[in-house]
Amino acid sequence: MGTVMFNANRIAFVGGGVMGEAMIKGLLNGGLTSADRIVVSDPWVERLDFLRSTYCVETTADNPEAVRGADIVVLSIKPQSLTKVGRDLHSRISPDALVLSIIAGTRISTLQNQLFHDRIVRAMPNTPGQLGKGMTVWTATPQCTPAQLSHTATILGAMGEQLQVDEEGYLDMATGLSGSGPGFVLLLIEAMIDAGVHMGFSRRDAEKMVLQTIEGSVALMRTSGKHSAELKNQVTSPGGTTAAGLYELEKASVRATISNAIFAAYRRSQELGAMSEKKDNA
Repeated sequence: MGTVMFNANRIAFVGGGVMGEAMIKGLLNGGLTSADRIVVSDPWVERLDFLRSTYCVETTADNPEAVRGADIVVLSIKPQSLTKVGRDLHSRISPDALVLSIIAGTRISTLQNQLFHDRIVRAMPNTPGQLGKGMTVWTATPQCTPAQLSHTATILGAMGEQLQVDEEGYLDMATGLSGSGPGFVLLLIEAMIDAGVHMGFSRRDAEKMVLQTIEGSVALMRTSGKHSAELKNQVTSPGGTTAAGLYELEKASVRATISNAIFAAYRRSQELGAMSEKKDNA
């Protein structure tokens, strides 16, 4: 398994869904902890059976049992489940434990009120984290210790890249840019594949060409260290094919539309957070 980097004796995952599983998988595959230190609670018995058989972790349907004695509690549940989970865990988590929440749109103040707990990290991951290619932005309350911040970076880093920010407002921005970002990128991929099919390629061939083109473009930008505009200019010959295509994209305001989509997701994240906070205070 490798060296155990955590001094945490018990890591509890409240919620065993896709992102919770991605974190467990990343921690175990990276040799960052061992299966006997992880416990998962979830109301779905079939899901618990799958996680237990696949990763050899401890499972339970009882949330208070899961967090008992845990040094780190990961909240990987849907926002609509927070009220019930909050009732289950109110004052049940050790005061010295770290609570790491990946609950979409749920503010730290809401978590503090629901759990009666102060050492909280709020994180915004995205779906490529399932493959260790994710992007997670996170922020922490002042009560979190340096060791807990280090643990957070390690846990989230097991899913890909991670970025700590000082203000919670950046989490709503991250929701629009990287949290919702895969949806926007996948729409672009879908459109390019459809164009290839329209021109006469088989869907399989069009998909292969588009995916490799996008993957190669990302790799080129990462390795070259050059600005995207500079790389774009290198492939845009005067009066050439790329110039003709880019002209149509600019004429259709695609650049502005993408920006508007990201800002719409950002504003919706703000709205959801406000709704959650208002409901909590009602």
